[in-house]
Amino acid sequence: MESLLVFTSPPSTCSYLPDRRAALTYEIVARMTAAEYQERLKAGWRRFGFSLFRPTCPSCTACQSLRVPVAAFKPDRSQRRCLAANAGDVRLEIGTPEVTDDKLDLYDRFHAFQSDHVGWNDHGPKSAADYAESFVDNPFMTQEWCYYLGEKLVGVGYVDRFPEGLSLIYFFHDPDERARSLGTFNVLSALRVAGEQNLPHVYLGYYVKGCRSLEYKGRFRPHEVLGGDGVWRSVADV
Repeated sequence: MESLLVFTSPPSTCSYLPDRRAALTYEIVARMTAAEYQERLKAGWRRFGFSLFRPTCPSCTACQSLRVPVAAFKPDRSQRRCLAANAGDVRLEIGTPEVTDDKLDLYDRFHAFQSDHVGWNDHGPKSAADYAESFVDNPFMTQEWCYYLGEKLVGVGYVDRFPEGLSLIYFFHDPDERARSLGTFNVLSALRVAGEQNLPHVYLGYYVKGCRSLEYKGRFRPHEVLGGDGVWRSVADV
């Protein structure tokens, strides 16, 4: 790995829990292998493109890295309903990341809906260059998971694959199809694919109790969280 820059942002209002202060430590890399990132991921780091990051908040530890052991996972009743509602209708195609007008439109509509109904900050339309920087330009091979209802693109996810498992980077979907719970279906699809490929874990990123957008991750059980001592432990709930 070739590291270019490491820095910590000054404390600011947390985007997950607005009543708290947050800070992130970033590391910008020029080169990094999948195996090198796997070790960072297991230590609590995440990434977008060539930027690694992890929370280093001055007085809060609400962000918890969460992963699901594939062999032990059992879908609950709601997740089984999600599978039944989508498995016969929604088609998954896994390929190489690329920018298209359909993806840009879907991304912007998803974020506009989240801004209006969930309280996300409104970032305005995302340019093709910004989209490529976030999702297409990567230090190693990344998968693009596209979900179709008929010929209509209804969801896009980005996934890293390692010997240790799958890491879900980001997912967005058609707000008009929100009744299908496509975010849940994306995680269930990742658990299915990981099982088919004999991969032990699916990494879901950060879980934050009290954050509406992230609490769904805790419903995939059993799961493991990364402790402050660097050890992953199975927990009944978070």
